[in-house]
Amino acid sequence: MSNRGTMKYFLIILILMNILNTNAQKQRARDLGIQIGILNTGKNNAVTDVPGVKVGHVTIVKGDSINTGVTAILPYSGNIFQNKVPAAIYIGNGFGKLTGYSQVEELGNIETPIILTNTLSVPSAADALIDYTFQFPENKNIKSVNPIVGETNDGGLNDIRKKFITKEHVLEAIANANTGVVKEGNVGAGTGTSCLGFKGGIGTSSRILPESRGGYTVGVLVQTNFGGILQINGVPVGIELNRFKFKEIKQEYEEDGSCMIVIMTDAPLSPKNLKRLASRAMFGIAKTGGIASNSSGDFAIAVSTAEDIRIPYLSDSMFEEYRILRNDRMDILFEAVIEATEEAIINSLFAAETMVGKGNVRVESLPVEKTLEILKKYNRVK
Repeated sequence: MSNRGTMKYFLIILILMNILNTNAQKQRARDLGIQIGILNTGKNNAVTDVPGVKVGHVTIVKGDSINTGVTAILPYSGNIFQNKVPAAIYIGNGFGKLTGYSQVEELGNIETPIILTNTLSVPSAADALIDYTFQFPENKNIKSVNPIVGETNDGGLNDIRKKFITKEHVLEAIANANTGVVKEGNVGAGTGTSCLGFKGGIGTSSRILPESRGGYTVGVLVQTNFGGILQINGVPVGIELNRFKFKEIKQEYEEDGSCMIVIMTDAPLSPKNLKRLASRAMFGIAKTGGIASNSSGDFAIAVSTAEDIRIPYLSDSMFEEYRILRNDRMDILFEAVIEATEEAIINSLFAAETMVGKGNVRVESLPVEKTLEILKKYNRVK
């Protein structure tokens, strides 16, 4: 074979390897025998196990300094403004730029999809949600929209000041949204994020309640970018790996970003109980070693997708009539959201890949094999 033929052969092999690597799905925590909690997961172990919920990503990686993106979460397909969904937002630590909070707090519902992106792209995302809402013919006369946009700061790996995200990227993420498997790790709004000393990103998980407790589904999606001392199933993995916050040696990491948590459930919950549900997600962060540091924006948005409690924009009736779960039926939902949040965060770490970004900053992924060895030592792997 000639040198030219040999070179052509190797180029084909490299292209095929790249395609395989791109399409390969890293094993998730549960695939590797790490079982978090006691409740069963849904089919995809994702927020999309809640009927009707869709997730879409736009991932932007350009050159050696742009690593960012957008993630869109839709509670259902269609015109959300005309049929709003009950919702609540809980603030674990308020160092963040979440838009739409005051109206959700006042009225107890959301009227747009939820967008996650980077800190300086919040205005562009909010503007895109307004345009998205205006595109529905039934909304031709509306003059007010409350866009819901959450963020974390990916400025460590991304040249965030370039404000690369456009309205078109946000609208594309919404258009891409679908049910089923959700991509995790270095995708969408998690492209340039870091978590607990390692590469973070998007993670998701779900829990199904027993039929005797209503059979409801709780799904969680996280954008992880926060600090602390990594724990998995109670095991001090960060300490064992000699990489954790406050350790006064070279390996100490400095970044402390934020965590956005989006909770969807088909349980018919009032805004009051959705806020109680959202608050329990912070326990899930704590179980992974997060500490809600001074510069961390830790927000949980909880939404009920139950069709019979949606709120029409206009109605001939003076009253809203529906059935909601009692307060004393919330305990198992609390357990579900804590478990799903914890596992979603761990999934974001297992899915993430090492990334080199702006200024040649390098953030290593979690060393999975070493982590599994540690968990086996503590008898925490099945």
